[in-house]
Amino acid sequence: MLRRWCVPLAGLGLVLGSLAAAGTASAAPQAARVIGPAAHLVTPDSHGTRPLTAQGGRANEAESTNWSGYAASGSTYKTVSASWTEPTGTCSSGDQYAAFWVGLDGYSSDSVEQTGSEVDCDGRTPEYYSWYEMYPANPVNFSNAVSPGDHFTGSVTFNGGSSYTLVLSDTTKGWKHTVSASLSGAANSSAEVIAEAPCCTASGGILPLTHFSPVTFTSATVDGETIGSFNPTEIVMIDSSGRTRDSISSLSGGNSFTATWLRSN
Repeated sequence: MLRRWCVPLAGLGLVLGSLAAAGTASAAPQAARVIGPAAHLVTPDSHGTRPLTAQGGRANEAESTNWSGYAASGSTYKTVSASWTEPTGTCSSGDQYAAFWVGLDGYSSDSVEQTGSEVDCDGRTPEYYSWYEMYPANPVNFSNAVSPGDHFTGSVTFNGGSSYTLVLSDTTKGWKHTVSASLSGAANSSAEVIAEAPCCTASGGILPLTHFSPVTFTSATVDGETIGSFNPTEIVMIDSSGRTRDSISSLSGGNSFTATWLRSN
């Protein structure tokens, strides 16, 4: 099966201000052009990024065609972490994709430092993976087996300079990876906990979203505080017609929420 991997939702931001001032703070959220959410498709003949458009709804809400979840932004951040249970993918036909991860950057910047898990559909067959990525470098898949029901904990930490530590552990199967990586010039301008429909098709579009069972992210923290302490933006994933692709619950206890699949396209 040909693989793709997500990279930055660059420039999504809080979707504040006018089109001429996209990405700048404003009192009222309005439509803004996303400079980048982009994703990386690795196939024999296709590799690309594409800009997307986000719409702002109520305050601290944004819409995206590939991300859903919560993002802290408006400052610089050193570490983000969360736990989740790998959902079950229900596959019928065609190829579909869904990724679940924690990361820094990509919300209002052109890099991304992230680690997580995935369930893709190869026709009727669900395939489960785990990985890390330091875009613009290519993603790296871990070789360990992943199964639905596995409990994951992931974290990304900026150590200073260009140094990062990415940790992903599957406490169900008992494996853990600690990755030391370098990326120069990253902004560290956001911290996210995300469910994603990755980009891109051969024409640069967003890939179909795997029908996944509800996935709950817990213990979501940023710089040692609950992500809710940072007044994060709730990101709602929509399709090209503006329909919600998965629903995101409100934060519970400031650190937990559930993503529930609604439609693939």
